[in-house]
Amino acid sequence: MELVNTLSFGKRNKNIVREIKKTFLAKQDEIYLKLEDFKRVWHKEDGEIFTELVFCLLTPQSKARTCWDVVVTLKKKGLIWNGDRNNIANELVGVRFKNKKASYIVKARKLFSKNGKITIKSKLKLFDDAYKLRDWLVHNVKGIGYKEASHFLRNIGLGENMAILDRHILKNLNLLGVTDDVPSSLSKKRYFEIENRMMKFSSKINIPMSYLDLVLWYKETGETFK
Repeated sequence: MELVNTLSFGKRNKNIVREIKKTFLAKQDEIYLKLEDFKRVWHKEDGEIFTELVFCLLTPQSKARTCWDVVVTLKKKGLIWNGDRNNIANELVGVRFKNKKASYIVKARKLFSKNGKITIKSKLKLFDDAYKLRDWLVHNVKGIGYKEASHFLRNIGLGENMAILDRHILKNLNLLGVTDDVPSSLSKKRYFEIENRMMKFSSKINIPMSYLDLVLWYKETGETFK
């Protein structure tokens, strides 16, 4: 393997590289279909795109499956569109910091609404560069950092090459020798540094960034999800 030869990986790292390459080969068709599903979201109604943003607002320090189940409940009850902070918070069972996150949802809804209607696509379309859009989201949507913004854009088909640096990905990048540690928090500068390293690693092992994220997620959770 080119990466093992050029980066002088230890035995442990070599084994992990082999593991993720094997997983990529086994799961690439499934991941391709998942990525195509993400791309289709962009062509759906504004409400569906906003739903993906709500999901990403809920995920910090909470399980993705739990957060998505909560989002489905909020949709069924119409709370994503009409619920106040207390109504929404009451439904965030299993989601950490539920009061703060309920407040984030209400604020995001206000930001992306016009005349009482969600109009998120018109705002997102103002940007012809996904990275500039990510910066705008981080600076304008309360509760969104670079991880959440990258996650959201990937899930609506606009951020395939962005790194979603959650704890699973950071742990594996460290095991692979891409990073020297597993940071407990990430500044903008540190986020971009690790993202750049992950891009180079992705290129060296010939696994596209969007696939690599889901391969590492599968390695940790046993599924390709959101």
